[in-house]
Amino acid sequence: MIFELEPIFNNVGSSLPVDYSLDFSDVALNLTHPFTEPVSVKGEFRNIAGVVSVDATASFTLSLFCDRCASPMQQVYQIPVEHTLVTQLNDETNDELICIDSFRFELDELVSDDIFLSLPSKFLCRADCKGLCPDCGQNLNDGPCSCKKAVDPRLEGLLQLLDNS
Repeated sequence: MIFELEPIFNNVGSSLPVDYSLDFSDVALNLTHPFTEPVSVKGEFRNIAGVVSVDATASFTLSLFCDRCASPMQQVYQIPVEHTLVTQLNDETNDELICIDSFRFELDELVSDDIFLSLPSKFLCRADCKGLCPDCGQNLNDGPCSCKKAVDPRLEGLLQLLDNS
């Protein structure tokens, strides 16, 4: 969504509310399309003491599968979108400020970047997920499996010594 920010940049103390939705239903993540509902973006652009900032929150629910046990799961996220906007930069190497060429600003790309940079690299149904048995495939969160655990071949000699005594 494009926002006209000239009144915000020119008037100290002014603000502009942000309240819209983004459709990420076509985005693939972990071989699925986890965004089943639109992403809600709420917040505001503010000029405080001549500094214009965007302070918003992107709220959404991901419907996907646990990376360890493959169980279906849903996770709710609230990602902060907080940035300072300027019309010109004195230091081109500054990564903390976003320079806008005109007073029109497209917020969608910034929100999208913040969302995908904040997502974890591994999605787990719970922090202590035990995963699947590598032999029989049973979900170990539901209880132990009946598989006989294989002995590490490097320790087989030690096991024979223990069995002999």
